[in-house]
Amino acid sequence: MSADILSAKRRSLLKAGGLSVAFAIMATPKAAVAMMSAHRQPGDAAAAAADGAPAFAPNAFVRIDTSGAIRLVMPMVEMGQSIYTGSSMLLAEELDVGLDQIQIEHAPPNEELYAMKLLKGQITGGSTSTRSTFTELRLAGAVARALLVSAAASKWKVAPDTCVVERGVIYHRPSGRSLSYAQVAAAAGKLPDPGDVKLKQPSEFRLIGKPMARLDSPDKVLGLTKFGIDVSVPAMRIATVMACPTRGGTLVRFDDRKTRAVHGVIDVLRIDNAVAVVAQHFWAAKRGMELLDITWNHGPNANLNTKQLRDGLADSQANGKAVVAREVGSRPQGDLVQATYKMPMLAHATMEPLNATVHVTPERCEIWAGTQVPTRAVASAAKLTGLPVDKVILHPQYLGGGFGRRLETDYIEQAVAFAKLAPYPLKIIWTREEDIRHDIVRPMYHDVISAVVDAQGKPIWFGDRICSGTVLGRWAPAAMRKDGLDRDAVESAADLPYAVPNLKVEWVRHDMPPGLVVGWWRGVGALHNLFVVESFFDELAHRAKADPVAWRKALLRNNPRSTAVLELAAAKMGWGSPLPPRVGRGVALGEPFGSKVCAMVEVEVSAQGDVRLRRAVVAVDCGVPVNTGSIEAQVQGGLLFGLSAALYNEVTIEHGAVQQSNFNDYRMIRMNETPNVEVHIVPSSEAPGGIGEVGTAIAAPALANAIFAATGVRLRELPIRRDQLAQKGGAA
Repeated sequence: MSADILSAKRRSLLKAGGLSVAFAIMATPKAAVAMMSAHRQPGDAAAAAADGAPAFAPNAFVRIDTSGAIRLVMPMVEMGQSIYTGSSMLLAEELDVGLDQIQIEHAPPNEELYAMKLLKGQITGGSTSTRSTFTELRLAGAVARALLVSAAASKWKVAPDTCVVERGVIYHRPSGRSLSYAQVAAAAGKLPDPGDVKLKQPSEFRLIGKPMARLDSPDKVLGLTKFGIDVSVPAMRIATVMACPTRGGTLVRFDDRKTRAVHGVIDVLRIDNAVAVVAQHFWAAKRGMELLDITWNHGPNANLNTKQLRDGLADSQANGKAVVAREVGSRPQGDLVQATYKMPMLAHATMEPLNATVHVTPERCEIWAGTQVPTRAVASAAKLTGLPVDKVILHPQYLGGGFGRRLETDYIEQAVAFAKLAPYPLKIIWTREEDIRHDIVRPMYHDVISAVVDAQGKPIWFGDRICSGTVLGRWAPAAMRKDGLDRDAVESAADLPYAVPNLKVEWVRHDMPPGLVVGWWRGVGALHNLFVVESFFDELAHRAKADPVAWRKALLRNNPRSTAVLELAAAKMGWGSPLPPRVGRGVALGEPFGSKVCAMVEVEVSAQGDVRLRRAVVAVDCGVPVNTGSIEAQVQGGLLFGLSAALYNEVTIEHGAVQQSNFNDYRMIRMNETPNVEVHIVPSSEAPGGIGEVGTAIAAPALANAIFAATGVRLRELPIRRDQLAQKGGAA
């Protein structure tokens, strides 16, 4: 694959106007014109024409030039999850070409052609990419193959079913003739849509289900891949920014005399709540920002702190009006067990800090940025500039991590606002400190969870009263249930894998103060609820004096898939084998994002309360596995991401401002602290489930349960506190 994966033809498509852009999930929702389809749609002709009019463009995804190049127009963005490789495998499988023959292009913002069925928009998130496209991209390859074979068969005057394809070459074995896809592309492009096409059976798969090397790895290893932060355009200037540290505050004035004396500084720009120092290079901009004397109006949140937020959440949990998410049966008389669980706000801390390059002129607005929501980004820029949508040109870039942060458009909106004040293209780069202090954080949670247990300690009623802010209510209010329920807030709590005859799960909405915005974070509702539910079920097992694995297995009747991952993980971990003192194993089971997963973590806790991760085993059933190598990598990375959060991470507020600033006080697991993570994939013929967030969602409860097994300390609040785990008299 070439270093610059975006071809000149693709750039022309991104600049083209006249393509329909509809938005399925916006603050004021509007139905999309269509969802992605493997067959021809009304917008295909315009898209293909803008893409250099390839000889063969049977749908929105496939392009074949007379040169022989086979291009996949990718509706999703690549942010490290290896979706470009997995999607190429789906197409190549049915098109009967090699994975090495596929070139990839970022799709333009276009809801009509690239809206995802599960999210009803051109959105990459929620572990939905493979689930949304598993059938459609295979169909796209099958449709293209059928047309190409038909064109060759017509030329030879033979039946199409007498032809075979190998690596993009069509053979007619009886006559010994052959034609490449490139040789019949033009003729195939004139044929009508073939209608229904047959997909391969799993027994015929050549690629799907195999561990394939990532297509984007070579260029990334060589440093050739362009991320948003690598963008360079003629006459561009570079700026770094600072917004009011207090959430909801505004800019009053600044003194920039020292700043303008810095060699390389060009200008200082201001908007209502932030200032930008523009320079010839980043370090001059950063130094200039450090010397800027700024006066802020700290606004209504000037005295806000974490304790106030936590107290307000607890009060709403106890006294607020709840929406019942799910209720089965009624609460019987019996032994009631109850516990309170708390989870903090979290930052995303992506490897690539937020950035966007923007050039605004009276005629157009051009944007170079990595975003998970290209059509939202375009709509936001159009609103800010007053330009028509077709005059806003987005050049999608690779994302150096997303985790839900780039589902937001605030950084692009800020860059557009500053770029309106500059006559040159302006690249805005947030420092790591700005990135963390002004993150759109994962919500804080407060749960009171309950169970009525029988004489054997098994739950005969389960209750969970969840209190949190709502991401969905801000980000996509039309997707809320009619009674006001945020379905994400109760995921993996209202849909237990266990057979509990009676239950009641409810949610209390608690909005944060204006200016403190909450957003999606890798794992989202499932991550919070799996920690609460699986920790609590572990409590119930311990209370019943039962083995946690055997106890869970007894509750999994009529759930063979989850039983299988539990048994597989236990076998691979060697569950039940002896361990030395202060060493423990923990188990957690869940069904997030349409997959079944069981994680087991083994830890050692020192007398001083330090936690050492010794080993982790994860068994996952994600339906039909596409790229087993990517599944393993995703689960490993996700688990470590979740373990980092559980061990170290929280966002706290003091005087209205986030206290954390960089990896020194918002730290990650280091290489020497990383355990061996074994991933075992259960063979399956079920529909694909999500995988990108599964490892993150299941990490915290497995860790907390392992710590309990090692120390007898039950953790009901994250992150883990060292002093809670220290032996009496053992702390240094």
